[in-house]
Amino acid sequence: MVFNYLYLQKNSKEQYSLNDREMKYPVKVFFEEVTEIKINRTELNRWIKQVIGNHGASLKFLNIVLCSDKYLLKLNKEYLGHDTFTDIITFHYQEKESPVEGELFISLDRVKDNAAELGLDLKNELDRVIIHGVLHLLGFDDTTPELREEMRRIEDYCLTLRA
Repeated sequence: MVFNYLYLQKNSKEQYSLNDREMKYPVKVFFEEVTEIKINRTELNRWIKQVIGNHGASLKFLNIVLCSDKYLLKLNKEYLGHDTFTDIITFHYQEKESPVEGELFISLDRVKDNAAELGLDLKNELDRVIIHGVLHLLGFDDTTPELREEMRRIEDYCLTLRA
């Protein structure tokens, strides 16, 4: 099985193929223009698969790209036509009723600033942003105050599922 996705297309000359071990751990984390931070990838895979499973879906793959403000701003302009900083951009690739496939591009700069401003630790804020993107991949929307409130409530619940 061979995949060729946005992040990997831009950053590799070769297509990306998944072996059996990688199929067991479908959540991949990449770093772009930022210093790597420690992430328990096994626990991240377990948590995200649990959240997705709790919503009646399965996970095919999820790339999480932790990047700089500058990197995410470039994507925001190029793909969404927005000239603003943001903490996350979610790209979903799955068809309806299919296993979840997507990429989350997250500004580690924004997450760090938001965590400091809110008095939260980095891991908690990063987990909230990650699960926010996962919920978008599951079809949740936050375009109105009511939907934002509902999504925040679901995020809060999902955060309790972490080990």
